[in-house]
Amino acid sequence: MKFTNGLWLTKENFDINSPAQVYDYSISADHKKAEVFVPYHPADRRDQTTDIGATTINFTSPLKNVLGVKLTHFAQFPLKPSFHINDQQVTMDADIVKDDHFTLKTGDLSVTIPLGKQPFKMQFKGAGKLLTTSEPGMQAEITDRDTGKHYMREALDLDVGENVYGLGERFSHFVKNGQSVEIVNKDGGTGSQQTYKNIPFYITNHGYGVFVDEPETVSFEVASEYNDKVQFSVEGESIQYYIIYGPTPKDVLVNYTSLTGKPALPPAWSFGLWLTTSFTTDYSEKTVLNIIDKMKENNIPLDVFHFDCFWMKGFEWTSFEWDKDMFPDPAGLIKKIHDRGVKVCVWLNPYIGQKSRLFMEARNKGYLIKRPDGNPWQWDRWQAGNAFVDFTNPAAVKWYQGYLKDLLNMGVDAFKTDFGERIPVKDAVYYNGADPKRMHNYYTFLYNQTVFNAIKEVKGEKEAVVFARSATVGTQQFPVNWGGDSDSRYTSMAASLRGGLSFMSSGFGFWSHDIGGFNDHCPTDLYKRWTQFGLLSTHSRYHGSSEYRVPWHYGDEAVVVSRKFVKNKLALMPYLFEQAVETHENGYPMMRPMFVEFPSDESAAPLGSQYMLGSQLLVAPIFNDRSEGNYYLPAGKWTNILTNKSYDVAHGQWFKEHFDYMTLPLLARQNAILLEEPNAEHAKYDYLAASTLHVYQPTAGQHSQPLVDEEGNHQGEITVTIKDNKLTVDVSALKKLPTLYVHVNDEIKEFKLTDAHQTVQL
Repeated sequence: MKFTNGLWLTKENFDINSPAQVYDYSISADHKKAEVFVPYHPADRRDQTTDIGATTINFTSPLKNVLGVKLTHFAQFPLKPSFHINDQQVTMDADIVKDDHFTLKTGDLSVTIPLGKQPFKMQFKGAGKLLTTSEPGMQAEITDRDTGKHYMREALDLDVGENVYGLGERFSHFVKNGQSVEIVNKDGGTGSQQTYKNIPFYITNHGYGVFVDEPETVSFEVASEYNDKVQFSVEGESIQYYIIYGPTPKDVLVNYTSLTGKPALPPAWSFGLWLTTSFTTDYSEKTVLNIIDKMKENNIPLDVFHFDCFWMKGFEWTSFEWDKDMFPDPAGLIKKIHDRGVKVCVWLNPYIGQKSRLFMEARNKGYLIKRPDGNPWQWDRWQAGNAFVDFTNPAAVKWYQGYLKDLLNMGVDAFKTDFGERIPVKDAVYYNGADPKRMHNYYTFLYNQTVFNAIKEVKGEKEAVVFARSATVGTQQFPVNWGGDSDSRYTSMAASLRGGLSFMSSGFGFWSHDIGGFNDHCPTDLYKRWTQFGLLSTHSRYHGSSEYRVPWHYGDEAVVVSRKFVKNKLALMPYLFEQAVETHENGYPMMRPMFVEFPSDESAAPLGSQYMLGSQLLVAPIFNDRSEGNYYLPAGKWTNILTNKSYDVAHGQWFKEHFDYMTLPLLARQNAILLEEPNAEHAKYDYLAASTLHVYQPTAGQHSQPLVDEEGNHQGEITVTIKDNKLTVDVSALKKLPTLYVHVNDEIKEFKLTDAHQTVQL
C-alpha cells in the first residue's frame, strides 16, 4: 500500500506521523526487554509534551541472532489469533553512551538507536557490518481521513545490488524488487499476482531476513514506493517484526524456522510418483484399478494413487462418504490398491456443502463459522450453500478429525487438503472470538494442523503427510504443499518453478506441482518436459482437470520418459531422503534457489529458472518446445549424470545446449557422492543396501556423504579420500558392498569393491 506521492508529498487524505527524537527509554533489569518512547515532534520543553502523539517501540530477542521490534501507537488489547513463536526470551547485551546512543545486541546481531537531539532511526548490524536501517521518518502511524482507517508503517533500507526473495509462493519474477505484494491468501491460480500461500517473510542476499509477525493482510512495497527500501504496513495500531541475521541464506532460514517451526519429515514413500484421477474425469473402481495396472504393465513405478473430489458425490463436499454408485466397496478397493504396493490419498476441503449429510449436524452443534445473527456463514461458491468448518472450536476439530480417522482406519494413507483460501472476513464470527481479518490467512494453519495431527494419531508421526494448497506462517510443519492450478503451457510451467522457489525461500522445505499443468489439454512435448521437472522436484504428482495425466495418453515416448525419470528418482532416494532429513532438522529447503547454495556468486543471485535439488544436484528444466536448455553453472567441475558430459567452469558460465527428451541439465557438483539403487521399484526401500556408488570429479582431500535409512535415522557416512591419484573409500556403514563408479572428466571408471575400506588406483 502506497502512502506518498513522490518523495515530497503525502497522498491526499492521508495524515502521516513519524517518531522524531527519543524522549525516554528503559531496559529491563534482566536485559530481556527494552522500550523507547518517541513523540512525533521534539519535546525538549514542558509545553511541548501536550497535544502530541508518540510511538512506543519495544525490543526483544526470542532467539539468538533474532531481534523483535514492535511499533505501537495506541496500546489496544491484542487480537486473536497470533502466529506461534518459539520465544526463548534471550538476554540482550546493552551498550549505552549517554545522550548519544544505545545499542542492544543478541548474538552477532545488534540495533543502535540515537539519543539526545538526533533524529530517530534504527540501525541494524550483523557481526559489525551494516545490514539495514530504518531511517528517520520511515516508521509511521498513518490515518486515512476519508475512511477513518489507521495504519502502521515501517520501511527498511536496501543496499546497492540487494535482492529481495520470498514472501510466499509468488509466480511473478523471482527477485521481488519493484513489486507490490499483498499478503492475503486467494484462490487465483498460478497465472495471476494472487497466490495461495502468502508468507510475510523475506530474505535478502545481504545476510538477513525480515519476518512481519502479523497474521492479517500485510502490504509490502518492495522498492516500489521508495526505490531503496522495503516498506511494509498493516491496518491497526501496532506492527511487530523481526530482523533475522544469518550471515548466509541457510543461516537465516535456520533461524527463521527455529522461530516459526521446522518442516516435518515426510515419509519416504511420499517421494515416489503420485498419480490421480484428475478432477472432472469419469472414474469408478474399474477405472482406477485399470490405471494402476497399466502403470505396472508399462513398468512405471507408482507409489501413491489419489482420488480427487468425486470420490464423494457432487454437491456433497465435504461429506467424507464414498460415492457408493462408483465405489460400492471402498474398503475392498483400498485393499486391492494396497495389494498392488500403492498408497491411497483422498481429496478433502474444509467446507461443508448444504447437501452434505454433515451440514445439519455441524450447524446445530456450532461447528461452522457464523454470521452475527448466529446462522452459518454461507454462500454458493464452490458448493451450493457452502459453509466453513470453524477450527477455533475444539469440538469441531475433534468432530472433523473423527471422520478423517474413520477413513484412515479404512486404509486411506494421506489427504489432499485442498482450498482454505476463500475464508470470509465480513460478518464472520468465530467460536473463540478471533478477529476475522487475522483469521483469513491463519485459517489454513488450523485446517492443515487438524488433518496432519489426525494422521499422526492413527498412522504415527513418521507416516504423516498431506498434499496442501494453501499455507501461512508455520504450516511448513505440515508438509507437503503443491503449487495449485497451473495452465498447460511452458510459461505456466516456468511460473510454477518461480512460485516454488519463492515459497522455499520463505521457510518451507518440500513442494510439488501438477505435472502437465492442471488446466487445459497438455501438449505431448510439454508433458514430457514437465515430467522431467516433476520427477526432479521433492514431490511428484501427475494431475489435471478434465483429462487423465496418464503417460500413455501422450504417446509411446511419453511412457518411456515417465519410466526413465521415475526410476531415476527412485534410484537417487538414498541421497534425496538424506537431504530431506537435513531439511527437516535444519529448516532450509530441499529444493534450493541458487542464491541459497551459492550466496557469493552474484550471477546466481537472480536465477529463478533453475535450482539445486539438495546440495549436490543442479536442475535446469527446459521451458520450450525447441529442446533448448539454457542454464548457468557456478565455478567448479560439473557432470551431467544422464550423459556423463563434464563441464570445467572456472568463474561461472552460461550454457545453451540441445537436449532430447531423455535428458536435461541434471548435473552433479564436484566431489558429489551419490549412493543409488537403479533397480528400485518404490521410493521406500533399504537405502543402506543400495548397489551402486557414484563419485563425481573427486579432488584431493577427504569428502563425505551422510547416510540415513528409510525411516530417516542417521546411519553414519560414506567417506572418499583422494591422495596421489588413489581413491580410498569407506562404505563400512552400508549393509553390502556397492559397485563403485568414479567419474573423471568424461570417463567412468568402474570398481568392484571387495572390502568396506578399499583403495583403488585412478
